[in-house]
Amino acid sequence: MSNSQESVHKVNFAPPRGFAATFKSHAKETLFPDDPFKQFKNEKRPIRKAVQYFVPIFEWLPKYNLKLFRYDLLAGITITSLAIPQGISYAKLGDIPPIVGLYASFVPPLIYAIFGSSKHIAIGTVAAASLLLAATIQDKVSPDADPKLYLSLVFTATLFTGIFQSVLGFLRLGIVVDFLSHSTIVGFMSGTAIIICLQQLKGFFGLTRFTTKTDVISVLHAVFKNRDEWRWESAVVGLIFLAFLLFTRYLKKRNPKLFWVSAIAPMVTVILGGLFAYLAHGEKHGIQIVGHLKRGINPLSIKDLNFESQYLPVTLKAGIITGILAMAEGIAIGRSFAILENYQTDGNKEMIAFGMMNIVGSLTSCYLTTGPFSKSAVNFNAGCRTAMSNIVMAISMMLTLIFLAPLFSYTPLVALSAIITTAMFGLIEYEEAYRLFKVDKLDFCICMAAFFGVTFISMDVGLMMSIGLAILRALLYVARPATCKLGNMPDSSLYRDIEQYPAATGIPGILVLKLGSPIYFANCSYLKERIMRWIRDEGDITNAKVNEVEHLLLDIGGVSTIDMTGIETLQELRKSLEVNGIRMGIVNPRMGVMEKMILSGFVDKVGRESFYLSVDEAVEACRFWLQESTVSKNNFSVHLTEA
Repeated sequence: MSNSQESVHKVNFAPPRGFAATFKSHAKETLFPDDPFKQFKNEKRPIRKAVQYFVPIFEWLPKYNLKLFRYDLLAGITITSLAIPQGISYAKLGDIPPIVGLYASFVPPLIYAIFGSSKHIAIGTVAAASLLLAATIQDKVSPDADPKLYLSLVFTATLFTGIFQSVLGFLRLGIVVDFLSHSTIVGFMSGTAIIICLQQLKGFFGLTRFTTKTDVISVLHAVFKNRDEWRWESAVVGLIFLAFLLFTRYLKKRNPKLFWVSAIAPMVTVILGGLFAYLAHGEKHGIQIVGHLKRGINPLSIKDLNFESQYLPVTLKAGIITGILAMAEGIAIGRSFAILENYQTDGNKEMIAFGMMNIVGSLTSCYLTTGPFSKSAVNFNAGCRTAMSNIVMAISMMLTLIFLAPLFSYTPLVALSAIITTAMFGLIEYEEAYRLFKVDKLDFCICMAAFFGVTFISMDVGLMMSIGLAILRALLYVARPATCKLGNMPDSSLYRDIEQYPAATGIPGILVLKLGSPIYFANCSYLKERIMRWIRDEGDITNAKVNEVEHLLLDIGGVSTIDMTGIETLQELRKSLEVNGIRMGIVNPRMGVMEKMILSGFVDKVGRESFYLSVDEAVEACRFWLQESTVSKNNFSVHLTEA
C-alpha cells in the first residue's frame, strides 16, 4: 500500500498485559464499577474516611442541625402513623402475631439509620415478602397447629435473609439482584397484589376456616366452600372502611399536597375501627378483632432460632427468596428517590444495611424488613431530609409499644383487610404491562410468566418461571447475537446500519459487517454461518454469476471479549474466505480482544496489515487493493492479446 494510503494513527499492537494486571482490571470492573476507593486517595485521615464510608451515620450526623430535625421529626411521626396499621396488617397476612409486626418498626429502622446510605427510605415490613415467607414455611409447619415452631422458623428465615444480604453486600455481588428484571418485578408484584386482595375476602366475610395455599383457584374455592360462615355485618363494615381509604387515595391523586390525608387514613381506620368494635361489641356480630397485644419492647428471640436439619431447607429457601425480593424492592426505591434529589446511593452498602438490620431483627423478635414503597413515598412527601426520620419512627414505635400497644387489641381484622386491599391496588400496574406489550413482546411474556405463575401456581414458582425465562432470553441474545451490514452515509466518512439508515450505500466489492456482542463458544458457529450467509446474499443482490465480494471487513469494536473457540472460528472463517478469493480485515478490536489475538498467534497468522483503526481507513485500503487488482488484470489481458 502506498504512503498516501497510510493512516496517521496506527493500530496498537502493544505487548499484552500480565496476568496480575488483567485480573486486577477485570476484578475492578466486576466488583467495583463505581470505584469506591477513589475517595480515599490523598486523604489525610483515611481511617476516619473509611469509618464514614462503611458506617454512613458518622458522615451525616456531625453535620446535622435543628433545621433538618424539624423536617425529619414531622416525617418520622407521619410514617409512624402508617407503620402501626401496616405492621399489624402485614403480620396477619404472614400468619405472624400482630405485635411482631410492630416490633419490626422499632429495631430495624435504628440499624438502617446507622448503616444505610439512602436519605428517604422508611424501613418496615412488606406485603409480598410477608405472604411469600408464610407460603414457603407453611409447606412444612402450620401456624395454627404449632404457632411457636412456626414463629421460630420465621425468625430463622429472617436470620438467613440477613446473612445472605450481608454476604452479597460485602462481596459486592449486587449483580444477583439484577436477575430480577423490571418485567419480572412488575408481573410478580401485580400477581401478588391480586392474590393478596383475594385473600382479604377472609377478613371481609369474617371467615375462620381458610386455605394455606396462595393460588387464585384455591383461595376462591375456600371462600365459596365456607360460605356458611359469611357474616354480612363484617362485609358492610369492611366496605365502608375500603370506600373511605379509596376516597383518601383519590384526594391525594387530585391534589398531591393532600398526601398526608392518605398517609394518616390507615391509622384513622384502625382507631375508628377499634372504637366501633369496642363500643358495639363487634365480636358478638361476627366482626373479629386482633386480640391481646402485649405491652413492652422487643424481647430477645435468639433462643427461638431453629437450626434442626428437618427445617433447615425450608428456612434457607424462604430466607434467600424473600431476601432477593426485598433487596430488589428496597434498592430500586432508594435509587428512585436518589435520582429525584440528585444524590448517590451505593447498592452494595444498601445490601449490607438491609442484611445487618435483618440479622439484628431476627435476634429481637422481628421478621423480614426492607424499604417498602408506600411508606418510603410518604416519608419523601412528608419532607424528610435524612435517615433521622427512621430514628424518630423507631422512638415513636418504642413509646407505642410501652404505653399504647394494648389499645390496638380491639382493631377489627376487617379494617386491616381494607387497609391491605387499598395498598395492593397501587401495585397492580396494568398500564406498565401494556407499555411492555407495546415496546417489547418478550419482556411482556416475562411479565406475564410471573403474573400467571404467581396467581395460578404459587409465588415462588411464578418468580422462578419469570427469572428462568429472563435468563433464557439473555442466553438467546448471547447465542444468537445481532450482526448488521454497514454502508457509507452520503457525503461523510460515517458507516451505519443500512437497514436503519436506507440512505447509507454499500461499497462495490467490499462487505462491511458489525459484530456487537462477545464472541464465545456458544455463538461461534452461528456467527460463522451468518457471515457466510451475508456473503451469499451479497452475491444474490448483485445478480452476478461470480462472487462480487472480494473484501470482508469485520467491525468488532462492540465485541467486549473473545474466547479461544471464537479465535479459532475467526481463523477457520479466514481460511474459508481465502479459498473463495476473499480477504478478511479486522476493524477496531478492543484491548482485551487484541491481547488474546496476539497471545494466540492469530495476529501473526493473518498479518498486522489486516487490522485497521476505523472502517473508513479499512475501506480506503480495500479500494486501493481493488484498484491494484483491476490494473493487474488489465495488464494481464493486454499481454495475452499481444501474445
